[in-house]
Amino acid sequence: MSELRFVRMGFGADAVEYQEAWDEQRRVHAARFADEVPDTVLLLEHPPVYTAGRRTVDSERPLDGTPVVDVDRGGKITWHGPGQLVGYPIQKLPRPVDVVAHVRRLEEALIRTCAEYGLATTRVEGRSGVWVLGDPVEQRPAVGGLSLDFDPRLTDEEFDPRLNGPEYAPSNAGQRREDRKIAAIGIRVAKGVTMHGFAFNVNPDNAWFDRIIPCGIRDAGVTSLAAELDRDITVEEILPTVERHLSDILENADLKPREVERTPAA
Repeated sequence: MSELRFVRMGFGADAVEYQEAWDEQRRVHAARFADEVPDTVLLLEHPPVYTAGRRTVDSERPLDGTPVVDVDRGGKITWHGPGQLVGYPIQKLPRPVDVVAHVRRLEEALIRTCAEYGLATTRVEGRSGVWVLGDPVEQRPAVGGLSLDFDPRLTDEEFDPRLNGPEYAPSNAGQRREDRKIAAIGIRVAKGVTMHGFAFNVNPDNAWFDRIIPCGIRDAGVTSLAAELDRDITVEEILPTVERHLSDILENADLKPREVERTPAA
């Protein structure tokens, strides 16, 4: 069992600017690499900010030129802001690091958190994060008056949902009964120590996501715990639950290095 500490950096009126949190991540990362501190999870809210991972392309950024912070994590563009719990687990893992296993552990903690509040969530193959599944395609309402068989998001590479009205907005995916992401995950590993982490939508204004292509995904949307439960819920309310599930999973994980296939000598 590995010790895990939580640092609540700031919420609400004390939300932490992205650059300040990024600087603190790097400081704690260096200390963890040097074994000066235990595995640490920074928990906080950010003021509204768009951040772009290394795989983000220009066509996924805000059309109006809204500033975007380019960061060194994996994944694509997303939004952080009020009503969203952000967690940065800074954990030393055996090398070569099994990045996928680390992502799965973070997903599992948030899946268990949602389940505790009565919301069933899951993973979607090929798409990291935690998802609320929509109805089967044939049971969903038509988008923009068209049959889903002709949904331009699936057939037109140049189709841009940001220019085609609220019926295509990521924030309205629940009304369309489509798959929708409730928590995004993007990480970086340096010197065997993780950085960045998860963004869990508790009760944000999801319209912020409509100005971008969230995580580069055009045929699904976003949601929040409050929207799915149809009741008021706050970051402060769910914070202890998230901490408990993170502790249970991260402290008790059987950490193993990533298996490396070795080519037999000729």
